[in-house]
Amino acid sequence: MRKVIVILGQTATGKSGLAVKIALRLCSGPSAKKNGGEIISADSRQIYKGLDIGTGKISKKEMRGIPHYLLDVMNPKNQFTVVQYKKLAEEKIKEIMERNKIPIICGGTGFYIDAVTKGLIFPEVPPNLKLRKNLEKKSVLELLKILEKLDSLRAKNIDIKNKVRLVRAIEIVKVLSKVPKITAALPQYKFIKIGLYLPLDILKNKIEKRVKQMFKNGLINEIKKLKKAGISNKRLRELGFEYFKPTYGKVVQETINYSKRQMTWFKKDKNIKWFSPLQFKEIENYIQKKL
Repeated sequence: MRKVIVILGQTATGKSGLAVKIALRLCSGPSAKKNGGEIISADSRQIYKGLDIGTGKISKKEMRGIPHYLLDVMNPKNQFTVVQYKKLAEEKIKEIMERNKIPIICGGTGFYIDAVTKGLIFPEVPPNLKLRKNLEKKSVLELLKILEKLDSLRAKNIDIKNKVRLVRAIEIVKVLSKVPKITAALPQYKFIKIGLYLPLDILKNKIEKRVKQMFKNGLINEIKKLKKAGISNKRLRELGFEYFKPTYGKVVQETINYSKRQMTWFKKDKNIKWFSPLQFKEIENYIQKKL
C-alpha cells in the first residue's frame, strides 16, 4: 500500500514545523527515499480565509517552499463539513502521489484525521435550512435535550459544546429516525501516525507564549476585520473564537481547554506513535523504517 504520513497532536506542540522538516528531509540527504513531501492541513479553522493569527496558521516563510493544501479554502461565513474535508483531502493525496511525492497530513482536528485515515462513511442527509435556522436560536443545553429525546445514544457520544454538530445530529435524526452509526471502509493507504506530546506544564507555558505573540501580531485587529466583513459574534463562536472579545487570560484558558479536548480524542487511537517534539532524529528514523 502507498504510504501517507500523519503528524498530529495538541495545539502549540510544533506540528507544522515538524511537518515541514520531515517534508524537506524526504527530498534530501542519504536516507532520502522519495522526491519529497507535500503537506495537507487537517485543521477545522485554518480551512477558513482570514482566520490567521487566531488559529496559528503557518506563514509562507515558515513553509520553506513546501506546498501546503487545504488552508484558506472557505469563506468563514459559510459552513464547511467533515464530508467536504474528506473529499478534498483524498483528492490532494491522490494528486501528490501522482507527482511521486509523499503526502503529509498535519493538524489537530481529530475528526478530520479520522475521516481520512479510517475511511469513515457519513450519512447522506442534505441540509434543512429552515430547521437549522430554528435550531440555531436555541442554546447548547436546549439542543442537547432535543437530541436526547430523539436519539439518547447519539446524545451520550456527541461533543456537547459543539453547537454545529448538535444541530447536524438533530437534522439527521429528523430524516433517518436516528443518527446511524458511522461506518468505515478499508483505507486505500497505509497511514504512519506520529503524535507530538508535551507534559502539561510545558504545554501551558508554550500556549502562554503563543497567545502573547498572537496579541502582539494583531489578534484584536483580525477579529475586528472579521466583524467588518460581516462575520457575527455567533459565527465567530461557532468557529471556535469563544474569545471574540479577547483578553489574554481568556484566550490562554480557552486554548488550554481546547488542547485537553484534542488529547481526549487522540487517546482513542491506538495506532499513534507518540514522541516529544524534541525527538526529531527518532521521529525521522521511525518514518524511514515505515516507508
